[in-house]
Amino acid sequence: MKLPGNTIWFDRKRTIFGLPWSFTKYILTDDKLLIVKGLIKQTEEEVRLYRILDLTLTRSLLERIDRVGTIHCCSSDKTAAEFDIKRIRNARTVKEKLSEQVEKQRIARGVTVREEMTANADGNHDDVTK
Repeated sequence: MKLPGNTIWFDRKRTIFGLPWSFTKYILTDDKLLIVKGLIKQTEEEVRLYRILDLTLTRSLLERIDRVGTIHCCSSDKTAAEFDIKRIRNARTVKEKLSEQVEKQRIARGVTVREEMTANADGNHDDVTK
């Protein structure tokens, strides 16, 4: 697979012992994240960075032993509202790079995220992101 010229980061999903024996590839460019899965039948998911709303880094005990991590992403994309960048090396650094690129794309496109406080039935307030 030929990587786009504006590639910022590339990795594969890691398997046991953190080895890249997988047919899932992750490619971060300056304006989108590509997730390519499969060997015989390939599926390529594209998420525009300005649509990503929240990033969460998780590392199970096994992932810490294998020195990998998983980034959970929430987005406003209709087909990929929530997805994971699974078992990647340097997960914390990648999360920071991704977060920086998301902010750059939001600023470049003039996209803002609003948060509202709404009262629920018991009188407490819940955060609602739009």
